[in-house]
Amino acid sequence: MARYTGAVCRLCRREGQKLFLKGDRCYSQKCAIDKRAYPPGQHGQGRSKASEYGLQLREKQKAKRYYGILESQFRGYFEMAAKKKGQTGENLLSILESRLDNTVYRLGFGMSRAEARQLVRHGHFIVDGKKVNIPSFLVKPGMVIALKESSRGLDKIKGNLEAGAFRKAPNWLEFDATNLLAKVVGSPTKEDIDLPIAEHLIVEHYSK
Repeated sequence: MARYTGAVCRLCRREGQKLFLKGDRCYSQKCAIDKRAYPPGQHGQGRSKASEYGLQLREKQKAKRYYGILESQFRGYFEMAAKKKGQTGENLLSILESRLDNTVYRLGFGMSRAEARQLVRHGHFIVDGKKVNIPSFLVKPGMVIALKESSRGLDKIKGNLEAGAFRKAPNWLEFDATNLLAKVVGSPTKEDIDLPIAEHLIVEHYSK
């Protein structure tokens, strides 16, 4: 599957805020946006005020980059959200949060969503007793996500769990730190997202 392979710190600078794409680096003094809080490029410091369309576009780009999703898949999620009952924008955020790679990140197994995505691809997790190595797999209430028995001794995962102990699992996940498994006890809501996303701007962008 196609994915962004460039420097991720420039993505945070372009959106003007931390997207937490580099794991623990984002919490240190090495964070690029703390050093240069302006868009990259020759004219980064001289950009004019964005238009209404520009604001909508930037909000969509921010959400895509936050979850590590490219345009075609993101549009597919939007169309899925539009078909569900309720507010399209909130449905979209709920779908994005329900991705397995994001769930693994939320539980602290990965220091970033990119790292969590790699762990999923390498088959370290099982869902309802079956191995799932598709990062875009959508978890649903009642499902149980667990770290494979053979993966529990990996230093990288143990280190991530220790380093991310401060990260509290969202309300829609019930995490058993002893057995390294979690149960999905609800659907994600906007309040569960730790980055301010104006989802109504994304809806307006796609509604044009």
